[in-house]
Amino acid sequence: MTSYPPAHAAVPPPGCPAHQPSAPTGLPALYGPYFAAEPEATYQFLNQQGPASWVELAPGVQSIVVTDYSCALEVLRSPYFSKDARRWEALRQGLVPSDNEVLPMMAWRPSLLFADADRHLRLRQAVDDSLARVDAHRLRGFVQRSAIGLIRRVAAAGRADLVAEYADRLPVLVFTQLFGCPDEWVEDMAAACAQMIDAEPAAAQAGGARLAGLLGQLIAAKRERPGADLTSWMLEHPFGLSDEEMVHQLVVLIGAGTVPMTAWISSTLMVMLTDDRFAGDLSGGSLTIGDALNDVLWSKSPMSNFCFHYATSSYRLRDRHGREFDIPPGVPVLISLAAANAQLGADGPGTTGRRAANHAHLAFSAGPHVCPAQDLSGVIADVAVETLLDQLPDVQLDAAALTWRPGPFHRTLTALPVRFPAVPDPVPTPTTLGAPTWNPQPSGSAPSWTPLAAPSTPRLPASAHRARRPRWRSLVASLRGR
Repeated sequence: MTSYPPAHAAVPPPGCPAHQPSAPTGLPALYGPYFAAEPEATYQFLNQQGPASWVELAPGVQSIVVTDYSCALEVLRSPYFSKDARRWEALRQGLVPSDNEVLPMMAWRPSLLFADADRHLRLRQAVDDSLARVDAHRLRGFVQRSAIGLIRRVAAAGRADLVAEYADRLPVLVFTQLFGCPDEWVEDMAAACAQMIDAEPAAAQAGGARLAGLLGQLIAAKRERPGADLTSWMLEHPFGLSDEEMVHQLVVLIGAGTVPMTAWISSTLMVMLTDDRFAGDLSGGSLTIGDALNDVLWSKSPMSNFCFHYATSSYRLRDRHGREFDIPPGVPVLISLAAANAQLGADGPGTTGRRAANHAHLAFSAGPHVCPAQDLSGVIADVAVETLLDQLPDVQLDAAALTWRPGPFHRTLTALPVRFPAVPDPVPTPTTLGAPTWNPQPSGSAPSWTPLAAPSTPRLPASAHRARRPRWRSLVASLRGR
């Protein structure tokens, strides 16, 4: 039986500047305010140690983290690793506190995220086939109208938090509509999703139960009256998913499609407002929103550390320098997508000057469990950023410093405060917001996006446009001509 933590677990040297303070075990800590503020220093230290290292993810939870790019790909693609979290020996022994904040992300569930081989193929095929039926052009139109509706809510104030009031809300709005949820469910679904990812274990558990309950009601409704939506398409798939399987697959989709999407949108907006490579060159058209989105996937991977695997037997990793690390079975093996990206960027193809055209990052993982919705995610993120900068071309950052949410898994801002010339328009009521709905059609027919009664598209006052040439305008025009 594997001792936990193993006696050979590497401990950083005393006084290591990248690990102050370290975890009580002496292992590098992937949590706490220091890690949230400076994760790059921790990744740099870990990359110097070898292809993988022992770390602490939360108090009482140890893991191995793979930081070498080639070794990360090896684990992600290897048949000698399993995704089944029931192999986690420390959890089985009762050595992991049951109320630990990372358990909601790591504990086994009957979803494709924790499945192997034939079971994973069955669940994954149902998801892939259903996602393939989403029309990307119609999706773009829906995201744009939804984004404009959210912008109208803050336009008159001249200030906004683009995390809480925009990037947090837009993905939930998109996914609830893709799932075919009634409009009156959107707020409840958004609240349940936010609660599910809460760092406080009891709140997260309550949020997960609340979300599962709503999805159960949705599945029952769609079995009785299917429409042109993801839920109905998955239900009618030939592989015949049960109600329980349906709930867990939808939880994975909405969980993977909301928090990382919020991080991707808000981080890209931050980059475009602060990084001279983008803000300074946009009027010339040399760098695009797509370039900024891709750069964020390299440098601030929204899902920075995840993709847990378990070795089915002792496994030896060896990096390009010949350094080795032995992985015992029964231990969660975390893939640091962010550290792997940083390591590749320091050594070759991913260098900063070439990131705009390079898509070799691991932000969407790799292997059998690669993100099934990365193309649709790219559409949502691109339209979200483009629409915000088009509607508020003179938006400026309204804070000297920004902070990041704590935790080992996501890299996402706590807030993105901005200011802009106020649009003298009353805050619209829900019936005039202009938010579209996914109009269910009989099963098998083409989906249809149907906007509610929409007011005219809001624009800044003419005086604001005369005061300073909108720096985003030529870029948006070029994007529309793609």
